[in-house]
Amino acid sequence: MQEKNINECCSDNCYCNCTPTIGKPAPKFEAEIYHEEDIKKINLEAYKGKWVILLFYPADFTFVCPTELGDVADHYEEIQKLNAEVLSVSTDTVFVHKAWHEESDTIKKIKFPMVADPTGKITRSYGVMIEEEGLALRGTFIIDPEGNLKTMEIHDNGIGRSSKELLRKLQAAQFVHKYGDQVCPANWEPGKDTLKPGLDLVGKI
Repeated sequence: MQEKNINECCSDNCYCNCTPTIGKPAPKFEAEIYHEEDIKKINLEAYKGKWVILLFYPADFTFVCPTELGDVADHYEEIQKLNAEVLSVSTDTVFVHKAWHEESDTIKKIKFPMVADPTGKITRSYGVMIEEEGLALRGTFIIDPEGNLKTMEIHDNGIGRSSKELLRKLQAAQFVHKYGDQVCPANWEPGKDTLKPGLDLVGKI
């Protein structure tokens, strides 16, 4: 399926594998979730005013996925303190999410909403669908309180992600969002020096 820019093609009825754009509005969606031992419905728009981390993963009852989601669960309270919410997304149904949450000791730790995308519409709108398999790539997207996409990372499904690095990127995105005249250099962490771009800095780094 041909990839298109989300801003060019994606209407409510679009099912193409789109490519979202940094700095532009993140693709909107409504979906069922499994959360707090119940099945509910959410709308991404409802999270305006908060930072949102979308965490796409291939499937429930797999191998690398529970290690990633368990890692995020371990850092969830810290993420929440930063006015951020985590939404994990796979092409499983809410009933599969429920079964996995009940069966796996690792997944039982999850307190954030688990989004069900059985039609693949959300997965395609963020450009992470593997069409031949009907599964998502490991994609991570950070959305700011205004609903704009600030970071995205997509990679092979054999490579697990780090919640510590995710947390660092969230903190950096929040710093730049607050202090627009400063930028965060490589490996920046809260408390470390930032940079203020200008002619006086050219060639001196």
